[in-house]
Amino acid sequence: MIRSKILGIGSYVPDRVVTNDEIRFLNHNHVRCEEQQTETNDEWIRARTGIEERRYVPNDGKWVTSDLALHASKAALADADVAAEDIDCIILGTLSPDIHFPGTAVFLQDKLGIATEDGCACYDIRQQCSGFVYGLEMADAFIQAGKYEKILLVGAELHSHSLDFSTRGRDVMVLFGDGAGAMIIGKQDTEDPKAGVLYTHSQANGAGAWNLYLKAFDIGKVPMVYYDGNDPEQNWDMYPHMKGKQVFMHAVRNMVAATKRALEKTGLTWDDIDWFVPHQANLRINEQVVKYAQIPPEKALNTIMFYGNTTAATVPLTIDHWRKEGKVKEGDLVLSTVFGAGFTWGSAIFQI
Repeated sequence: MIRSKILGIGSYVPDRVVTNDEIRFLNHNHVRCEEQQTETNDEWIRARTGIEERRYVPNDGKWVTSDLALHASKAALADADVAAEDIDCIILGTLSPDIHFPGTAVFLQDKLGIATEDGCACYDIRQQCSGFVYGLEMADAFIQAGKYEKILLVGAELHSHSLDFSTRGRDVMVLFGDGAGAMIIGKQDTEDPKAGVLYTHSQANGAGAWNLYLKAFDIGKVPMVYYDGNDPEQNWDMYPHMKGKQVFMHAVRNMVAATKRALEKTGLTWDDIDWFVPHQANLRINEQVVKYAQIPPEKALNTIMFYGNTTAATVPLTIDHWRKEGKVKEGDLVLSTVFGAGFTWGSAIFQI
């Protein structure tokens, strides 16, 4: 029986640590000012999100999302002992692409040194915080269909350049960090019912699209960028917007349902699952999911306190973080559930 197998995992976060105490002093160039720029503080952020710090790229104008993806991809390739030339498909999830088009996956391919006339297929997917599970579902289908043999699956985000560092934007701004995570997905012939990728399922409800979004431009307008980006009276559409209560409610409800569905469809129980890895959007959301889905709390892994929300990168980043700490080990079975803008959500069960 042909099954998809995770051959390697890698992650990357920038060196700069931005604490809750520091973020309130940052201006739009990420430079710390003497005077406070945003009305917030460590206690306010921790109480609402569980976040203590996050990582930012340097503000030198030299970093783009594909750079973060490159570091994570190289780590995953090394972990899998696979050469970049052996990759026959790249699937990259991000809501912060290098540019509007072409997709970020082709820039990553070039930086990996495998952009040739016979270059591998490159897919960009835009499922925001659900991107990694959506991508895993795609990769698993491709592997089982015999379409590709070694797939590089990446989630990468550079948020710090597109946040509103002011009191106006603080509800969103304090949540996000920069980072990337990657997996190499290959094929295996096995009769082990618990080997590789056991289950994936993705869903969406477009009625929730305007509860969490970033316009940046509007293709229905002429010109499509219709505001002065330097004018705070006009540039509100340049930044992400969120109806926090609606997102929180739908995230808990759908993540609980998706988690229960994964167990029901596979016949597994929490005795079989080693770790629960939820998307890292808000620690309070994850605590509610653990409670209502009746997940053993000791099996829930979180990293949002260290990295903030890195959207498409959170699942592989969290797994790799705790693997480096010696907690997650080869052969462990993971149930991951995600929720993101769209609304999109999904779950997956796979063996490390």
